[in-house]
Amino acid sequence: MSFNDNVQLDTSSIGGGGSGGGGGRGGMVVGGGIFGLIIAVLVMLLGGDPSQIPGASTQGGGSAQNADSSAIAEQCKTGADANKFVECRIVGTVNSAEAFWAKELPRYGKQFREPRTVIYNGATQSACGTASNQVGPFYCPLDESIYIDASFYQILSQQFGADDGALAQTYVTAHEYGHHIQNVLGLLGRAQQDPKGADSGAVRIELMADCFAGMWAQDASQTTDAQGTAFLKQLTESDIRSALSAAEAVGDDRIQEKTQGRVNPENWTHGSAEARQRWFIQGMKASDINKCNTFAVEDPNNQTVDQL
Repeated sequence: MSFNDNVQLDTSSIGGGGSGGGGGRGGMVVGGGIFGLIIAVLVMLLGGDPSQIPGASTQGGGSAQNADSSAIAEQCKTGADANKFVECRIVGTVNSAEAFWAKELPRYGKQFREPRTVIYNGATQSACGTASNQVGPFYCPLDESIYIDASFYQILSQQFGADDGALAQTYVTAHEYGHHIQNVLGLLGRAQQDPKGADSGAVRIELMADCFAGMWAQDASQTTDAQGTAFLKQLTESDIRSALSAAEAVGDDRIQEKTQGRVNPENWTHGSAEARQRWFIQGMKASDINKCNTFAVEDPNNQTVDQL
């Protein structure tokens, strides 16, 4: 996957630090937590204290610092920059997702509102508590912001088997953007009704966000900047395989096998690897947001809405 070199990037909704404060989480964190669990499990197995895990820096060491939003604005101007730099790829994906959902939501009588995206190094504060690559990318509904440490993509590839293709990276951003859309639709709170289990509200919310990411991917080469230039070139089979590799890598069963050596669906919060792939593909085929309604099926890990 690649951005068109001359598409113009807009960093007006991009921040370099958290807008909220406080050490403890004051609200629901959605889409994160997977990699925090993994790291905590590994530390406990080694006899350590997971509460003492330090935040990692994008540079691999040193104190945690927020990404400089002015530096991002200076560096990320065009699609050519998005093809070169991870931070700019996040910006380009956010721009593309904004363009897609701004035209999609009014079809269902909902007014789009733009979230903030915070790109940081190591750790920063959100209204839902501390953001770090221990937690992974997440969406905080209290400040309607997406939090992403760019080093997460390297972790995803090197430690958990996703490929390093661009669509594997943009899938993660589009998934978190999907949580904001759920918030706009008034669905996000259903994740808290039953936060664990294979058919829980939490799993259904996560798989729906995968489906929303697929809807974005389907339309990605059609969404345009203010000058009418398409953000992305047409996706290839290789691009789609890249996204599916990321979806597979963050399946609950894959993570449990890797960290615990066994699978326990009772503790699932995001869905199986196969289900995450299948709902992403469902989104890529869907012409209607209702095709992503994971609450309309009995078993979201083995069913999709009106199999396409």
